[in-house]
Order: sequence, then C-alpha cells, then structure tokens
Amino acid sequence: MKAIPLILAVTCSAMGCTSEPVKEPPKAAVETPRVVRSYPAATTAPAHAPVTQAAAKPRVEGDSINDPNSLLSKRTVYYDYDSSDIKDEYKPMIRAHAAYLAINRSAKVRVEGNCDERGSREYNLALGQRRAESVKAAMKVLGTADLQIETVSWGEEKPKAPGHDEAAWSQNRHSDIFYEKVR
Repeated sequence: MKAIPLILAVTCSAMGCTSEPVKEPPKAAVETPRVVRSYPAATTAPAHAPVTQAAAKPRVEGDSINDPNSLLSKRTVYYDYDSSDIKDEYKPMIRAHAAYLAINRSAKVRVEGNCDERGSREYNLALGQRRAESVKAAMKVLGTADLQIETVSWGEEKPKAPGHDEAAWSQNRHSDIFYEKVR
C-alpha cells in the first residue's frame, strides 16, 4: 500500500505537475505566402521555323495578344513527321498562352491540328486531332480551363504551303491557336 503514493509522487514529478501554468512565448506574425508564376521572356522564333502571319500584324497598344513582340502573337506549333509531340522550342509560347487564358477566364481558343498530304485521309484527321489535343493538354496542365479550349482537326485539308516536297510538308505539319472574339 505504501507503494501507490510513492508511484503517484514519482509520476507527478516526472510529468511536471506544477501549480503555475506554463507561459507560452507570443506567436510571431506570419506573412501569407504569395504564389508567383514566372514565364520565360519572349524569344525570337527558331531559325528553322517557317515564318507565320502573326508577325505581320500591327501592334495594338495595351493588347499583348496582338503585340508582335509578345509570345502571344505567335500561335503556330510545328511538328516532326508523323508526330504530335510538342518540341521544346514551342513550350514557352504555349506557357504564355496558358497563362493568358488562366488570367482571362472569359477568353477562349480553338486549336486546329493539320498534317501534310502523306497518309490516308482518316489517318491524317486522327493525327491532326492528336496534335490539337497535345496543345490543349499542355495548356490544361498549365492552368487553362477545359471549357476555354476547343480542338479541331483539318487533317490535310487546309495546307499552308503548296507543293509536294519536304519544304512544303514541314509547313503543313502544325497546330494553330485561334482566339475567339468575346461577345
């Protein structure tokens, strides 16, 4: 019986029983963190990429979509033969469009996939759709809402360049980003 009070006394002292409450130090003010997304600065188009019509548009003050010095004025992604993989050189442009769409939720785009004339009509329509969908998927990963992007495949039906050689085919393997007018 003498062991019970002894065990209680040892337990209380081990647990730090005191008559005064423990004072906690004052909490420091915590600043709310800000999330900042950075996108690469505009760069010139790759030397081997075909020239697009976007560069010929006049500069509109305060409208970065039509500013020829902005990545947003560039709207064409070119592909290798029989591929829908986005080349690294076009990723900064896609990031810029995705950032713009993420900020401007009322803006919408249509991504049109195209192919060269080689391959069957059905195959080229499917490849053009994969190309448009690859741009859409990249933009969605970067914060663009699904409802802001429509995809269309033209297959080989709307070639940019006439001809039946690699120079023409390389210009016809592309996806274009078109902004819809806000109503």
